[in-house]
Amino acid sequence: MNIEQPIIVGLDIGTTKIAAIAGRKNEFGKLEILGFGRANSNGVQHGMVLNIDQTIKAIQTALENCYASNPTLPISEVYVGIAGHHIKSLQTRGDIVRHNNDEEIKQSEIDQLINDQYKTYIPAGDQIIDVIPQEFTVDNFQNIPDPIGYSGVKVGANFHIITGDKNAIRNINRSVDKAGLKTKDLVLQPLASAAAVMCDHDLEAGVAIVDIGGGTTDLAVFYEGILKHTAVIPFGGENITNDIKTGLGVLKTQAEQMKVQFGSALADEAKSNAFITIPGLRGMAPKEISVKNLASIIQARMSEIMDFVSYHLKQVGLDNKLLNGGVILTGGGSQLKHLIQLTEYVTGLNARIGYPNEHLAPGHIEELAKPMYSTCLGLILKGYNDFENKRKQFDAQFKKVEIPESLQQSPIDEVLVEQGTITKRKSRKTLKSFMDSFKDGLIDLFKEEEDAKL
Repeated sequence: MNIEQPIIVGLDIGTTKIAAIAGRKNEFGKLEILGFGRANSNGVQHGMVLNIDQTIKAIQTALENCYASNPTLPISEVYVGIAGHHIKSLQTRGDIVRHNNDEEIKQSEIDQLINDQYKTYIPAGDQIIDVIPQEFTVDNFQNIPDPIGYSGVKVGANFHIITGDKNAIRNINRSVDKAGLKTKDLVLQPLASAAAVMCDHDLEAGVAIVDIGGGTTDLAVFYEGILKHTAVIPFGGENITNDIKTGLGVLKTQAEQMKVQFGSALADEAKSNAFITIPGLRGMAPKEISVKNLASIIQARMSEIMDFVSYHLKQVGLDNKLLNGGVILTGGGSQLKHLIQLTEYVTGLNARIGYPNEHLAPGHIEELAKPMYSTCLGLILKGYNDFENKRKQFDAQFKKVEIPESLQQSPIDEVLVEQGTITKRKSRKTLKSFMDSFKDGLIDLFKEEEDAKL
């Protein structure tokens, strides 16, 4: 390769864990993992940073673990995911009338059209995180993926606008800064997860990506190659654990263990004569817990989450089997037994687990192909997309870092169905074009606003 590829670090600040992964693309365009660290997260609830000090400590622990896996890593800038139930989305329409309608449409006019959307009215205290064009129109021509090169009097587009609470964004930013890092950019978590588990086929077929995290369930819906909807549902794996703790009268650690080891999302599939014995507290008699009761509690909460997914699909008119790619479940909560069957039952769509090994180089450690690392790996992919679009903005010189043996293992078995060869067509239906549509430099926009206040 002519240029040394940069090392990009994704930082996933989650409700149950904080993960830092450093990666670099190889000559085949696949991600090689150079360092990986994680830490338990205490200061985050429902995807929002509430205790900054605890979050800083957890970020620093995750970084220390990342350095421990590879001491030669240079980490100063990170791509950070943002979630939380303050995230909302809305659809808008924008048009501009052109002065020189004989000339071809230029990129500057498209940029103006997108920038105009930042003037959209949103409630006080919120901030626009992303403006994503869906499809363009030029005069009477509809559904144009890229209008550059066309000529006409009027150019317009439908937009998907994502907003978030200013204080929530500020808390993430402060935590990363005080942990001694610079936020290169903020990325909406459902979009990062989608980038990690989707391929071009999924984008074209139409899919709903459901990322079940600890504190929130993130949803991103794609149809005909366009991001149609995003939502953050304020329930996740932690809610299930708390339901088990309350419903069965056990400790939170016991509830979590039971959920992971014996939990099922379908009560009908659980054996009615199976019991789990929990040691009694301080000399009390041991407790017998019915596996069927455990499954009933999990099913109730999971059904509620999937009802939310169905509700959001209905809102955008995509509930009647229009998504040929079905539902892709990812995130730590997607590993519950029988969740695929429950999802198919509630939504009426086919479902599968999305593993983030779509873009990983062979030989990575097996742990990282788990759905819980989808967001973090998606953040690295977003960073690479920025780099490939703006090479000049990155330094040409990068420190050479070798992959330590501890992070190299035999290639894992492919969990995804063989995709065959993906022929990339020049259309909007590619992962690259989807990632190009993310707002770059959100963090700069945020900082400009902060500076203006001073």
